[in-house]
Amino acid sequence: MTPRPARAATEGVAHAHPRLSWDIALQTSPTRFYPKFGPLPAVTEVRDQPSTWDGIGFTRTLMLSDGGSVVETITDSSRGEFFAYNLSDFQKLLGALVTGGRAEWTFTEQPGGTRIRWTYEFHPRPGRGWIVQGIVRFLWAPYMRRVMPRIVRGITREAAKNV
Repeated sequence: MTPRPARAATEGVAHAHPRLSWDIALQTSPTRFYPKFGPLPAVTEVRDQPSTWDGIGFTRTLMLSDGGSVVETITDSSRGEFFAYNLSDFQKLLGALVTGGRAEWTFTEQPGGTRIRWTYEFHPRPGRGWIVQGIVRFLWAPYMRRVMPRIVRGITREAAKNV
């Protein structure tokens, strides 16, 4: 039996149109948005990324501050609306606990800007579901809630430069 995925989600509102929010979010380096948080490593470098990060099938490797890495592969891309990617080849602790993951970003216009919803799921290895559920509940979900305002501020700041 395959263990159920461990899921977390968060939302924020950027003061920019959905297309611009989407463009900025996708083209800003993850090194600017994802710092170290407790035992969760920071994204320190991006390798092998195409010139734009928005095409289905594009891949890149995120290097992490603990010496590990993870590969992201875009699976869905609808400018200004939706973006999703699968995560694979986790290293270090997560590599022992999960077979992969998936992130989804939804951009919805609302008065004064864009509501951004970020969902994330990890696929536990057999027998490790309870550990992964705990990590997501007590570490990853709080991390997402901490990072989303940083992403929203970055989008809003960059959007203001384009006015």
